[in-house]
Amino acid sequence: MSAWKPETFLPFLKWAKNYQKSTFLDDSIAALVISMMLIPQSLAYAMLAGLPPQAGLYASLLPLIAYALLGSSGPLSVGPFAITSIMTATALASLFAGNFNLDQMLVAASILALLSGFFLLAFGFFRLGFLTNFISFPVVTGFIAASAIIIASSQFSSILGISIHNDDFFNVLVQVIQKFDQVNIATLLFSAVLVLFLYFVPKLLRRLIFFISRNNLLADSLSKSTPVIAIILSISAVIFLDLQSYGIKVVGDIPAGLPTLSIPDWPSLNLSNQDWKGLLNSALLISIIGFISSLSAAQTFAAKQRQRINPNQEAIALGVANLSAGLSSAFPVSASLSRSTVSFNAGAKTPAASALTAISIFLSSLFLTPYLFYLPIVTLAAMILVAVLTLFDLQAIKRTFAYSLKDFSALMITLLLTLTQGLEWGLIAGIMVSIGLHLYHSSSPHSAILGLVPNTEHFRNVERHNVITDEKIISLRIDASLYFANSRFLADKINELVAQHPKAKHLILTCSAINDIDASAIESLLAVNLYLTEAGMSFHLSEVKGPVMDRLKRSPFIEQLNGNIYLSHHQAWLDLVEQKKD
Repeated sequence: MSAWKPETFLPFLKWAKNYQKSTFLDDSIAALVISMMLIPQSLAYAMLAGLPPQAGLYASLLPLIAYALLGSSGPLSVGPFAITSIMTATALASLFAGNFNLDQMLVAASILALLSGFFLLAFGFFRLGFLTNFISFPVVTGFIAASAIIIASSQFSSILGISIHNDDFFNVLVQVIQKFDQVNIATLLFSAVLVLFLYFVPKLLRRLIFFISRNNLLADSLSKSTPVIAIILSISAVIFLDLQSYGIKVVGDIPAGLPTLSIPDWPSLNLSNQDWKGLLNSALLISIIGFISSLSAAQTFAAKQRQRINPNQEAIALGVANLSAGLSSAFPVSASLSRSTVSFNAGAKTPAASALTAISIFLSSLFLTPYLFYLPIVTLAAMILVAVLTLFDLQAIKRTFAYSLKDFSALMITLLLTLTQGLEWGLIAGIMVSIGLHLYHSSSPHSAILGLVPNTEHFRNVERHNVITDEKIISLRIDASLYFANSRFLADKINELVAQHPKAKHLILTCSAINDIDASAIESLLAVNLYLTEAGMSFHLSEVKGPVMDRLKRSPFIEQLNGNIYLSHHQAWLDLVEQKKD
């Protein structure tokens, strides 16, 4: 048994040993770039969650420190994330049912972060991260696409300057149509200018800086400062053009300073058992989505850096990050793929980049908040709209449609249910669809009748190749492990083949693709053996893998088998052909 190593649970002990000035410089540059993105995003995502702006800053402090100590991905940028923010808003809206009290909502959001943290810790400590593998890519794509649409629609109230109750997507559209005559034209025009500015200026700025400097890193980094420029310009416009008189609303006072560490005052909420159940369900779903998005991003960058990511350790790191968010008056956090990509391109080498980013947020919380009083709410809404454009992956949807109509159907079911029934029910339905697809595919696995490729020892599908067959021999290959869901399929398939080949005397089951077998499948093999015996046929196996053979030896199947077990299918074929000649 190997000795316990502290680095296993405290990854920073490993990279800190060889931390050099050059690495610090790389991490510092990445942290500066990410800070320019995270400061405006933290404010915007707090608004998206239905919380005061300072909650976004708080969510970008201790969680980043926690991930720096326990996480293993250098480029991963943990903090407020669009999808977890809107899921937080959904949970809070369900909990308070329209009776919004910001202080109580902050307490509930902190509780949600704590619960998410506990779930993520459970994923890590009990190695339950594999459960997220049961959510298929099409379902995740559909859920994220629907989330992007819901996030965008949630900003209609801000960009149109009208009061809208954020319900499901279609109800929001109905409200917009009904109140279209109340749209504030000044707010709408200002938001349109901001969206165009945030979408096109980064591209133009990058080209200009690259043209001047011929430095890709410098061009990429400075182009990411566009949201900061938008904040400065919009605040200036409000002050000097008196935009408030035209109905454009501002953020108002943002308390300066740092959050106090404390356990959320949950007794003040007077939560019922049903409320706690709702919070637990929301926290579980938030932790699942947060873990999937964070892990996929971390693994992507690890592959590029030829490093290895431990999923269980990542779950623990995210869990502690969420616990720290819950203890510091913040809301659930996750990793942002867009920020992480920028961090990677900016040269982040170690998780120290997260800690350095937290220092920037720390200074901003102390000294910059007074200057954000006149920040237009519509500026944050425009940032959210531009940010969610990256979430709607139209190309992935097209690829899924081209690959498989079944997977595309799962994608669309998840997307539509999320839009109509809400984020939580949409995700639950998506998980059920994923499991249903797995069971459906595995219960009717691909199978093939084999024939000998001339002048070789290889056997291939008779429907795809010109092969040699023998009317006395049926060669069947099942391309899946055998378990309770497909054991009946195997028996039915063999019965069908026997009926189709009245002259057959032997059936060879090629087990090259069978990696595992359970008790139900073994019982099915026993029934098949009995059926073939009564039909006057011999039942043979070939190319049985070791673990499968071990299971068979622990059952009565080997003793009752009326045929033989062959090392290769070619050996079985030759033996049975020779027996036929005799």
